[in-house]
Amino acid sequence: MDFELQKHTDYTLVKIRTERLDTMNAPALKSELIKASAAGDRNLVLDVSECEYCDSSGLSAILVGNRLCEDAMGTFILTGLQRDFEQIIRISMLHTVLVITRTEAEAAMILVEKGKQIS
Repeated sequence: MDFELQKHTDYTLVKIRTERLDTMNAPALKSELIKASAAGDRNLVLDVSECEYCDSSGLSAILVGNRLCEDAMGTFILTGLQRDFEQIIRISMLHTVLVITRTEAEAAMILVEKGKQIS
């Protein structure tokens, strides 16, 4: 499998375990994100630190994850962008829509702070 899911207290981590997020595996990622959302996971962190390339199908999967979290009043965070992947995100202007962090730890801190604000 190209993805690994880890449940944490405040979020579910979805780690991409391949160098490419494209038409070959983006549908499977969408499916995993939909399943996680349907299971009640409203905060998702997508770790792409092992991924160097993303095509439009991959971007679509990322946007699906973001929409699912927004619809559930949660947060979607993209973390671990490699240089080329980040360039694709910036060219497509998705950096203006998505929450992006360098590391999973930074993402976790954001979610903990949001949880404190809600409580």
